[in-house]
Amino acid sequence: MQVEAFSELLQKYQDYDISPGAEGMDKVMARYQQPWTHYYFIMADGQKAGAIRVVVKEGESKKRISPIWIMKEFRGRGYAQAAIHAVEKIYGPNDWSLATIQQEKGNCHLYEKLGYHRTGDSKNINERMDIVFYEKN
Repeated sequence: MQVEAFSELLQKYQDYDISPGAEGMDKVMARYQQPWTHYYFIMADGQKAGAIRVVVKEGESKKRISPIWIMKEFRGRGYAQAAIHAVEKIYGPNDWSLATIQQEKGNCHLYEKLGYHRTGDSKNINERMDIVFYEKN
C-alpha cells in the first residue's frame, strides 16, 4: 500500500533516497517493529483507504506523524483529516510534528487547516522538491 500510494510523488520528485514509495519491505517491517511506532489503517466502508504512522518515543516531548497516506481512489474525501483527528484524540491534541513536501500545496493546506504551523525549517532534497516541517503545540 505504501509504495503504491507514494508512487506518483516518487515519479514526480524522484526522491529515491527518502520517499516512502522507494522503501523495500525490509525497511517497512523494521519500522513496524519499533516499540515507539504505532500504525493505524484508515478505513472507508470496510476497505483500507490508507494508513498513518505515529511515533511516540519515551523521553521526547513531541509525537510525530510519519508518514500518512491515502490511496488514490480515496483521496479528497476527508480521510486524512479524520485520521489525524483520531490519533490526536488517542495521544492528545498538542505536541505534534510532521514534515511534508513544500511543493504539495494540498498537503500544506491540510496541515495548516488542522492547526499545524511551519517551524521555519526546511530541507532542500533536489531541484524539484523541498521538505518543510510543521508543529502543533
